[in-house]
Amino acid sequence: MNGILLVDKPSGMTSHDVVDRIRKAAKMRRIGHTGTLDPAATGLLILCLGSATRLSEFLTGLDKVYEGTMRFGVVTDSYDFDGKVVEERPVPPLTPAQIQGAFDAFSGDIMQLPPMVSAVKVGGERLYKLARKGETVEREPRKITVKEFALLSYAAPDAAFRVRCTRGTYARTLCYDVGEKLGCGATLASLRRTGVGKHAIEQAKPVDAFQSPDDVAAALLPANDALDLPAVCVRNASRGAAMSGNALERRDLRNDIPVDKGWVQVKAENGELLALGEVHSSFGVLHVQPKRVLSAR
Repeated sequence: MNGILLVDKPSGMTSHDVVDRIRKAAKMRRIGHTGTLDPAATGLLILCLGSATRLSEFLTGLDKVYEGTMRFGVVTDSYDFDGKVVEERPVPPLTPAQIQGAFDAFSGDIMQLPPMVSAVKVGGERLYKLARKGETVEREPRKITVKEFALLSYAAPDAAFRVRCTRGTYARTLCYDVGEKLGCGATLASLRRTGVGKHAIEQAKPVDAFQSPDDVAAALLPANDALDLPAVCVRNASRGAAMSGNALERRDLRNDIPVDKGWVQVKAENGELLALGEVHSSFGVLHVQPKRVLSAR
């Protein structure tokens, strides 16, 4: 089996737990996920099966959409309720406009400091492992883009929100930062991932829906439909060249190369995704260099 599987992860399972369950159901080992969800979080987890595992880094890099709830007046060491409460503060009367104003301060291109309880590596060791030892170390802030940070509702002390963001964004850090901005502190109370790129939670199935290879195969999406990258169509006569990783020129393709740099999908005339390639220019002439070959046929 080759393709991607959209799974609705329940609370209490790690992303690796989900992979193990699907491996047992599919009776195959070559399965990986494309972006970790914290154990308490729920929602869309994309798994790659078979040759589609070569798409993992591209799916991991897609924008994410989350919906969740933050609780004002509480601060924990992990910025969510899996951690220890380190401070409680009174919550002043807050209007939706005030809360949205705080959200707006953390929208756009910002620098975000990863929480100590996270999988980020510092000095070769995961931060959460250092945190378990009671250590706090210097972390480098990372540039992220928050494309949407919207207040959905407010019933004190809980504010429901939606975040649309780039890879590597910590929603619980956004909650912590908003709490500090408003002066009352805040902690992530719940989180659900509702979108990854063009894929939505409505397309996903719960883990328990996958009990056999047939269940997995029936829900599998072809690699052809996994990505939003621009595409080139290889002529049948040049298919072998693409599969061998040879550079493809305009004469090898049915269409013009749609971009002058970056990654493109390399597809056969029947729509099958053969490879992912990088566009390069040599003496002003564009060509596509296949880098991630999916099919050997």
